[in-house]
Amino acid sequence: MARHLLSIADLEQHDFLNLIDASAAFARGPAPAAARLNQRCVGVYFRKTSTRTRTSFIVGTVRLGGFPVVYGPADLQVNTGESLEDTVRVLSGYLDALVIRSAGDPRELRTMATVGRVPIVNAMTADEHPTQAISDLAMLTRHFGALKGLRMLYAGEGNNTAAALALAVSRVAGMELVLLTPEGYGLTAACLQSAAALAQRFGGRVAERHDIPAHAEPFDVLYTTRWQTTGTDKSDPLWRERFAPFRVDHGMMTKFGDPTRTVFMHDLPAVRGEDCDTATIDGERSIAFEQASQKLYTAMAVLDWCIPT
Repeated sequence: MARHLLSIADLEQHDFLNLIDASAAFARGPAPAAARLNQRCVGVYFRKTSTRTRTSFIVGTVRLGGFPVVYGPADLQVNTGESLEDTVRVLSGYLDALVIRSAGDPRELRTMATVGRVPIVNAMTADEHPTQAISDLAMLTRHFGALKGLRMLYAGEGNNTAAALALAVSRVAGMELVLLTPEGYGLTAACLQSAAALAQRFGGRVAERHDIPAHAEPFDVLYTTRWQTTGTDKSDPLWRERFAPFRVDHGMMTKFGDPTRTVFMHDLPAVRGEDCDTATIDGERSIAFEQASQKLYTAMAVLDWCIPT
């Protein structure tokens, strides 16, 4: 059976933890043998814009000795009426894995995984960005040495990155995530329920609130994302005013961080002056660009895991 990565919630616990460890290990080096994929072909099909994730899977495929086959949003016959089911059946005859960033219903990937014979990797859907969360936890493993005991504060929209982080942190015993999201822009009830169930089983802690607390124990990580998720719009013309208190800037880093320990993370792209300020993302406590580089090694770990040798 094909190994799919559709959601953090779907993974067996040993696979989830091994993907984090393998991602960190690939980053530490030495470079893996180029024959690991042994000329396997990996389809990279992005129906939305991408800089880091798409590049990571293309370069990661090459570094592991495979061949990337890259499709843009207008390249396949789904644009002329062919069904996704027929498309993935056809691609299963050519490819050894298919990495997809979807533009439609998140259930599309599950349909493709059901009808095809090729591993499907979720490179972001509207509801979740699983490889981002795996990469972020690998980055924190490298930086702090371990995940247990870490406290993360996420400020901003309850988007697909926030959802993936909630599902991932809930699976790490002794790790805590607090999400600060504007009212009406938080995680879905279904995501919060899934995170709570995983936390009860595996020992992580996840909580969401819609106000900025007056006081809190220092967090090890302050994390934010672009307020307007790529490819989406907000109907409220005053939404930026509602988001402004959730900007991660010097004031928030000072209020909720420890100057000797706390790091700043951002999944990028950043909108400087909105979700964060330039002094924070370019400051000495920021690991945002090293975090971006980590995505290459996570792509390699995911491909190495899902494509049988």
